[in-house]
Amino acid sequence: MFLGFSTCLYTTSITQPIRDGDGGGNVLVSSGETFALGFFSPGKSITAMSEFGNLVLFDNNDQTFPVWSTNSLSLPTNECATAQLLDSGNLVLFQNESKQLLWQSFDYPTDTQLANMKLGLDRRTGLNWFLTSWKSEDDPRIGNYTLRIDPAGSPQLILYRGQVPWFRLSLEACEKECLRSCNCTAYASVNISEGGSGCIAWHGDLVDTRIFTAGGQDFYLRVDEPQYTKKSKGSVATKRIHIIMVGLGVIIFIIISSIAYWFAKMKRKGASPTEENLEESRTHPDLPFFDIRTLITATDNFSATNMLGQGGFGSVYKGQLVNGQEIAVKRLSKHSGQGMHEFMNELTVIAKLQHRNLVRLLGYFIHEEEKMLICEYLPNKSLDHFIFDLTRRAHMDWSKRFEIVSRIARGILYLHQDSRLKIIHRDLKASNVLLDASMNLKISDFGMAKMFGEDQIQEKTKRVVGTYGYMAPEYAMQGLYSTKSDVFSFGVLLLEIISSRKITECINGSQFLNLIGHVWELWNDGRVLDIVDPALCQAFSTDEVSRCIHIGLLCVQEAATQRPTMSDVIFMLANETLFLLQTHLLLLSIMPIHQNLYQELFRGIGFQ
Repeated sequence: MFLGFSTCLYTTSITQPIRDGDGGGNVLVSSGETFALGFFSPGKSITAMSEFGNLVLFDNNDQTFPVWSTNSLSLPTNECATAQLLDSGNLVLFQNESKQLLWQSFDYPTDTQLANMKLGLDRRTGLNWFLTSWKSEDDPRIGNYTLRIDPAGSPQLILYRGQVPWFRLSLEACEKECLRSCNCTAYASVNISEGGSGCIAWHGDLVDTRIFTAGGQDFYLRVDEPQYTKKSKGSVATKRIHIIMVGLGVIIFIIISSIAYWFAKMKRKGASPTEENLEESRTHPDLPFFDIRTLITATDNFSATNMLGQGGFGSVYKGQLVNGQEIAVKRLSKHSGQGMHEFMNELTVIAKLQHRNLVRLLGYFIHEEEKMLICEYLPNKSLDHFIFDLTRRAHMDWSKRFEIVSRIARGILYLHQDSRLKIIHRDLKASNVLLDASMNLKISDFGMAKMFGEDQIQEKTKRVVGTYGYMAPEYAMQGLYSTKSDVFSFGVLLLEIISSRKITECINGSQFLNLIGHVWELWNDGRVLDIVDPALCQAFSTDEVSRCIHIGLLCVQEAATQRPTMSDVIFMLANETLFLLQTHLLLLSIMPIHQNLYQELFRGIGFQ
């Protein structure tokens, strides 16, 4: 218990025990006098610092029978430890010289949670933070009830009695909780498989929601209450007349609408597929349509001075609208090979995606064979403009390259898992990663992207499209593509960013025809850091670079099943102390396979 009149200490050490007593005990007080800590027990117990640096609770004054200890690591005999109560209420035990934290009370919350305390499971250290009840009102031993985060399912707070969930909200209770808050916009059950227990509510925007082509669960959206009309006081005959008039009005409206639809259909009967797609797209709320005169004015009639780049797909022009907004106009060439289907596919995909690392669509234009996409303008062009240029790549240090790698991974994960649609990009490469004025990246070019169903894993096509070197083997040779196809492309891009070498570049002194084979060779020889771009001038963490190269090699393995998912990649990038499984690489056995495989790929086999 806390003592009203006692000696106040800010820290305690071996020579200053804290005793329980009537007026003679000590109280440990934080430096800002925000929290005070005292002790109580049935006997004459004391709390003292042991010679090994542990905070120990003894059951008597002679300190012979320890009841509890912090059990932190023992310190050398020539070093001391100190216990201090912080203004946050956290009792910490630290080494005097190095100030290394040995133990803290916030890791063991017992029955009280203070600000900045954590609840949940740290999967790295195995430390589990949860609240425990007392045995009774006057017995502070651990009781039967615990309040903890569910580590297996959705991150929800559950009250347990022993190991059994004791109290969880029903759907009806979840509805009542949502109605109590004016900011609650929707709610749903969490554990559908367990009968609909648990509650999840949205406040504001409906984030983290997905479209299911089949299955799914009930989702309750809160809307305004309809305004019901007052009961009519007229006679039964008057009501019947009103009903008849309304019915006749509906019938007449249906007839007129049908006639108008028939005339419109006959008028468009001879229209081309392009015109039909144009008419349909103009009515699509996600696809804003630009007038050609607006684009001509913005780009100065598509002048050469405004051209940002040119490729097989066509040209990209910089433009400026009348309101001052800068835009990028992607004007597809008539001979680009991207037909109406691919154009509408890219249009639909980009319009439905919203992520900070994906390029934002502003609008489009279609007329006969003229097709244009209007996107946000990114002044620093594409990633290949920097990493493959001898001068510019020197301005891109390792921290910026690592940030770009991490953001590309998060953007691809959004496409695969977190967006409303499950999307395979199929053309991830350095030239399709754009950079804004602050060197923040945006993934672009979704003309080859494919939308998957919720449970769909793999698809096959007879028309293989993409860029040589970035295509996964199973896609290039058999037409099979999946999320693991994008993982392969990401691995290639990761190795390019580290080395500033193109995937198709022949490397002097190497027996392999491309970058992947060369990296495998260096990895097997224990010289993998030789691949790092010399422009970095050794200014990088060798552990971090080695980990990234390791991740890149995992991503470009020949068998799609052996490649990690993008969520695995993000986890590996974020964990500095992670030990990657060497068994996944099988370097000695698969290097000849990769050599033969990529020789075939770069000679063009399978690309008819």
